[in-house]
Amino acid sequence: MRQLETINEIISTSEELSLYKKLVLQLNKDFLRANVSVNFKEDIEPNKLIIQLKGTISNLINEQFSEYLNLLYIVDVSEVKIKKLETNDFKLMTEQVTFLILSREWQKVWFKENYSE
Repeated sequence: MRQLETINEIISTSEELSLYKKLVLQLNKDFLRANVSVNFKEDIEPNKLIIQLKGTISNLINEQFSEYLNLLYIVDVSEVKIKKLETNDFKLMTEQVTFLILSREWQKVWFKENYSE
């Protein structure tokens, strides 16, 4: 599994490998487990997914911080990576958190696809 560097790389790779729908389902599963009320449609267009995901993350950070922390825990985003984020620019931080969440969710989907029986 190669390291993906951007949100767009994650999305395009998931589409190329026909795993985009599974990525959306994994997001829904973990958001539900974290008790965050968002549901991404299975057939959501990638650009709309990114917009909705960033908006949800932004809202959680601003208005539901404990749910945000719980989501990071459920998704299993590294605390070390979160601490390294640029925190002076809120928009940039939201983008970076969105990438970390998508990246971790992509890892889960990829490993399940390649290593499950």
